[in-house]
Amino acid sequence: MRINVKRIDSDFNFEASNEDGNTVLIDGATAIGGHNKGMRPMQLLLAAIGGCSAIDIVSILRKQKQEVDSFEIEVDGDREPVGIEGYSLFKTIEINFILKGNIDKEKADRAVKLSMEKYCSVTKTLEPTAQITYKVTLN
Repeated sequence: MRINVKRIDSDFNFEASNEDGNTVLIDGATAIGGHNKGMRPMQLLLAAIGGCSAIDIVSILRKQKQEVDSFEIEVDGDREPVGIEGYSLFKTIEINFILKGNIDKEKADRAVKLSMEKYCSVTKTLEPTAQITYKVTLN
């Protein structure tokens, strides 16, 4: 896996691209001179946990012949400074999986649990420093 990050302006706007040519824009906060032309790196981590689990959940529900008409994920993260080093880590991450369709509640709950506790690599990466909680909202 390789990601290329290329600066595209004279400030903090970058474009990240993968080996397939897909891209995402990254920018710094306005407080440091960014221009809100892209997501900030820590926002990308929250997007990654949502995207990773979404792929798992859709895959599991498809195998169970569940009809997902709509799927949305809300991810909220709170960060805390670590010592005097100047960086901050996510301490809590709350995820709300919102599914609509002809979906059995038990199957939806199980798919989410499997993703969050077994399959999602991003969740496993963030677990050592963040308390991750989730809920399922169905229809």
